[in-house]
Amino acid sequence: MLRLTEIKLPLSHTEGELKAAILKRLNIAEDAFISHIVFKRGVDARKPRAILLTYTLDVEVCDEAAILARCKSDLHLTVSPDTNYHFVTQAPQNLASRPVVIGLGPAGLFAGLLLAQMGFRPLILERGKAVRERTKDTFGLWRQGVLNPESNVQFGEGGAGTFSDGKLYSQIKDPRYLGRKVLDEFVKAGAPPEILYESHPHIGTFKLVGMVEKMRATIQSLGGEIRFESRVDDIEIEDCAVSGVVLASGERIATTHLVLAVGHSARDTFEMIHKRGIYIEAKPFSIGFRIEHPQALIDRARYGVNAGNPQLGAADYKLVHHASNGRSVYSFCMCPGGTVVAATSEPGRVVTNGMSQYSRNERNANAGIVVGITPEVDYPSDPLAGVEFQRRWESRAFELGGGTYQAP
Repeated sequence: MLRLTEIKLPLSHTEGELKAAILKRLNIAEDAFISHIVFKRGVDARKPRAILLTYTLDVEVCDEAAILARCKSDLHLTVSPDTNYHFVTQAPQNLASRPVVIGLGPAGLFAGLLLAQMGFRPLILERGKAVRERTKDTFGLWRQGVLNPESNVQFGEGGAGTFSDGKLYSQIKDPRYLGRKVLDEFVKAGAPPEILYESHPHIGTFKLVGMVEKMRATIQSLGGEIRFESRVDDIEIEDCAVSGVVLASGERIATTHLVLAVGHSARDTFEMIHKRGIYIEAKPFSIGFRIEHPQALIDRARYGVNAGNPQLGAADYKLVHHASNGRSVYSFCMCPGGTVVAATSEPGRVVTNGMSQYSRNERNANAGIVVGITPEVDYPSDPLAGVEFQRRWESRAFELGGGTYQAP
């Protein structure tokens, strides 16, 4: 197949007009055209009165070689790349011990899924609860202000991403199309098929809950095991190699292969591995606040007279400011048509996040406005100094907010 990029058409275009654009670009007759697949579709809203849909297409035609030779100067025409996922190995028949994955957030879920698909029958240990039970605890925090430190927005099946905006895109380059594997698995688990081609794919919390359950079932059907409410309190090391883990219950599980997929909120785990002598280093991060504004305001600012067009949905935005002192301030995790929610996992602290459903039809939009900070300048002592920096500000927010977890 051939990969065609930068095909631009107006919002109101028909399927026939898309096909006509393909024939024109390739300079071929209709009988030479076989089929096409939309690989990516984006929105060009730089001119709000003339918004365009921008396509990347995989096209099947007769005599591809002749077309490539004739159009060799066209930088937007290539052979379609291989976007299939290729497993790095398969488990041996006589598997001596199975790997252990700590955490069942996005990283742990996919680590467990891939290991299961390769035949390794992983054991996944999650400190929180299964996603349906966890949902009850999360709503208990939001509606009644009752925090369960082991089952909340951060901890439990699906991780923090389950109660978030459900964004499925990144600015990181992906030349091997590994992200496609993620999207394919989500669609298999019940995600809307358009996430495969929308430039800013999104799922939303309520859909994610059912999808996470289906992915768990897939792991189990392939021989994997998942244990909830199983916090790992220690990692055993012998001769500079992992030999097992110890649960909060005191149970020891032997393993020589361990995946740490604990997310950014398992601060007690960071403290444990630091004491154990496992190498960790401080990393830069960003800190700030959430801001809300009417979604209709953002729609009009981005789309002008086209605001409200169902093809466009709720508009998003991105802001960046480079301050004279060398720091950068920018918008983060912008949630169109969403809500601001409390997201703490530690008592006496306030953390906020943005969340939206698939429809993105809430009255307000929200975004984090954050500033980048670095260990060299802002928390220079030990690898865990950044954690104490975060806790100090989260505790202060709890105090200034009246001693409740309410957000906003």
